[in-house]
Amino acid sequence: MTALLEETAVTATQVGPLAGYTVGVTAARRADELGALLERRGAEVLHGPAIRIVPLADDSELLAATTGLLDGPVDVVVATTGIGFRGWMEAAEGWGLGPALRAALTGAAVLARGPKAKGAVRAAGLVEAFSPESEANAEVLAHLLDQGVDGKRIAVQLHGEPLPDFTDTLRRAGAEVVEIPVYRWTAPADPAPLERLIEAVLSGQVDALTFTSAPAAASTLDTADRMGKLDALVDALRTRVLVVAVGAITAGPLARHEIPAVWPDRARIGALVRHLSDTIPTRATRVTVAGRELELRGQAVLVDGDLRPVAPAPMALLRALSATPGRVLSRATLAGVLRRHSGRESTVDEHAVETAVGRLRAALAVPGVVQTVVKRGYRLAVPTP
Repeated sequence: MTALLEETAVTATQVGPLAGYTVGVTAARRADELGALLERRGAEVLHGPAIRIVPLADDSELLAATTGLLDGPVDVVVATTGIGFRGWMEAAEGWGLGPALRAALTGAAVLARGPKAKGAVRAAGLVEAFSPESEANAEVLAHLLDQGVDGKRIAVQLHGEPLPDFTDTLRRAGAEVVEIPVYRWTAPADPAPLERLIEAVLSGQVDALTFTSAPAAASTLDTADRMGKLDALVDALRTRVLVVAVGAITAGPLARHEIPAVWPDRARIGALVRHLSDTIPTRATRVTVAGRELELRGQAVLVDGDLRPVAPAPMALLRALSATPGRVLSRATLAGVLRRHSGRESTVDEHAVETAVGRLRAALAVPGVVQTVVKRGYRLAVPTP
């Protein structure tokens, strides 16, 4: 018995903050890194890349923008991302335009949105004139407007999609803006993984969905629309699924559909994972049943700190029973829960409820948690007033 208790205690201490949760990853770039960080904290990861990155050296749009920029003087250059600015320099070298581009930018005021962009600017042999503590495009824009931009030629390095609020404001203030599409996003070559991820969200198998770029968020919504399931996806993301973005810009396409999202203070993958790890446990249901502490996570239950995986149908019943602990729910009521969970109206009966309750009891492996009330239904074994 002592050995068993010691083994259980060790198991409990090893349960990560994301254990029992399934997290969807829509990222293309650095998806493996993000997935590894999530799995290290106990999550089950489903990956459906929502975008594909066009290789820089093969991007005719970037080449055309670069040669067009070199046709005249450059007064200001805005570096929005480190990987984008560095990629721009490397692509220019490949085209034989590296020396000319560096010379043009040397005479310009270089503004770096954040530390990574600043590092890329310095790696190119340039020195930034301004970099905001907030790492926000809005503060870069405010700085430019304060300095005055009328008559100036400004190169704005994009980060995967247009920045109309930023560039249009500069144009209205009198600037000539040259947009530099340093890396371009397109739809994934194989949409099937993303479609499967969307289906998993709709079937209740995903507890949190992560986005590391605004194009990925937009592409996910566009794909759901093409599947004829946009309304269902938006409803799931508004009500059941925790949506986590790497930053406010990434969350933009979601906000346009009134989908609530959370994001960390710093737009970093590691910070995203930490923010998710801190946030999702606050959504768990906790209840004391038959002297045991139960914490209902996405796809599992912690019983006195020990993780017990629970299949979707039994978990749906447990959530219904936990909504009003101690209250008896009839078999007919619980059959309705299973019907809503499965989406099947005619094949769920009271026998299916008995089967699901049996599976729930087996998964929890704790006698007496779910009580049968003769001729009435089932309840959680909590004291009633």
